[in-house]
Amino acid sequence: MNKKVKNVLKGVGALAAAGVGVSMARAATTYKAKPIVADASLEPEKVDVERFIQHLSKAIQIPTIANRDESLVDWSKFDEFHEFLKESYPLMHEKLDVKMIATRSLMYHWKSSHPEKDPICLLAHQDVVPVTPGTEGDWKYPPFSGAVEEGFVWGRGAIDMKNHLIGVMEAVETLLEEGYEPERDIYVCLGHNEEVMAEDKTCGAACMNDYFRDNGIHLDCLIDEGGAILGVKVDKVIDGHLAGIGIAEKGHVDFELSVDAKGGHSSQPPKHSALGKLAKAICKLENNQFKAELTPQLYSLFNEIGKNTTYPVRCVASNLPILKPLVTKICSSIPPVASMMRTTTAVTMSQGSPAPNVLPQKATAVVNFRIMPGQTVEDVEAHIRKVVGKGVDVKLLAGKNPSKISPTDSRAFKVIEQTCKSMDPQAIVAPYLVMGGTDARQFEDVCDNIYRYSPFLVDLGLVLTAHATDERIPVASLENGVAFFKRYIRLLTKD
Repeated sequence: MNKKVKNVLKGVGALAAAGVGVSMARAATTYKAKPIVADASLEPEKVDVERFIQHLSKAIQIPTIANRDESLVDWSKFDEFHEFLKESYPLMHEKLDVKMIATRSLMYHWKSSHPEKDPICLLAHQDVVPVTPGTEGDWKYPPFSGAVEEGFVWGRGAIDMKNHLIGVMEAVETLLEEGYEPERDIYVCLGHNEEVMAEDKTCGAACMNDYFRDNGIHLDCLIDEGGAILGVKVDKVIDGHLAGIGIAEKGHVDFELSVDAKGGHSSQPPKHSALGKLAKAICKLENNQFKAELTPQLYSLFNEIGKNTTYPVRCVASNLPILKPLVTKICSSIPPVASMMRTTTAVTMSQGSPAPNVLPQKATAVVNFRIMPGQTVEDVEAHIRKVVGKGVDVKLLAGKNPSKISPTDSRAFKVIEQTCKSMDPQAIVAPYLVMGGTDARQFEDVCDNIYRYSPFLVDLGLVLTAHATDERIPVASLENGVAFFKRYIRLLTKD
């Protein structure tokens, strides 16, 4: 090795050593979560927890199940639910204007002393998904019992999302009881068919958006379901509560792929039947995934988690910009994380011939894509055509582009962040991308600051009970949920 090469290696080594030293010093000093000091002028929020429990239990007992075919909906259950709200929240129905929008959506308007200011909006949906027939007996407590047992409120809607809806109603009713007077208008909008028509322009949320737009009302901010507070604990690494604030939603699209052939008897098959040719196209799609990227939202999420880890791990986390290629490669191999990094490809349905001894004259498959912000339905179609090549027909079935991305430097986002951290010293607050669809995206015509967050502490196992068996929510998480909504309303309506 000549002297020049040795000198270069020595220089690289010195720089590397210096970099490690800087990283260690940064991790020990500046690269750590900054505590937020609670506003001393704000006293702890009063919450009637027992009333919340009773009202949530009663709300669950009313099976408000929507259906795309409205002739199949039992509207009497929605009417019963409206009567329950009227009886449970008398001040809201006395002091706020209440409108029925579309078929059964409700809009509450709390007027302020400054109607010229852009109002805030709190969103929720009344409907729940049905219980899969034949699984009713699998529930520990009947799915529409609203049982309060073992430290939980049980039943369909406990997580998605009557807990959120009743939490908002409790917060507003309590503020009215306390004589609170907002300095900007407040809307509470309760859709009736999010579970079946969240993407349809005729759904309740879309009609409420139309009401705002047609009346020249621009919303300052809106909060809906989408995020939650999850416990994050790894021994000697991290012990905190991750509050994910959804700032955008993925889009989605379904494409049908098809291959035509002569068909015939299976005793004289060609080298590849229509189904075989289609299978090759499907494999090409699965083997040519969209590029995974460490988006600004995911980077921010990793960064905030990193700042809350113990010192040795912070040394690694503080080097995230340098480690970005490696982190991207590792995360893209983990399906749940990869789904936050790329437009996903999922082959979900297929069909061939009607009998085992008949060659298909037409083979079809349906592929579902969940689209990342920055890409479109058209981009997905172009990708499919490029990958599968000739001989495969590509047909668009239905789809919707991703939502807009809401800012993280808005007053509303900062209020959510500050409220979470001031109420919970263990809170790790970060923006993230919502995988599914919500009513919130319907309001993009009238609002720029749209956030998806449900302030209830649950573990991942409980989150997975939404739409599944034994859906339930911890009683212990309810008080802080109402307290959050009260504080959120106060801070955003006192200027």
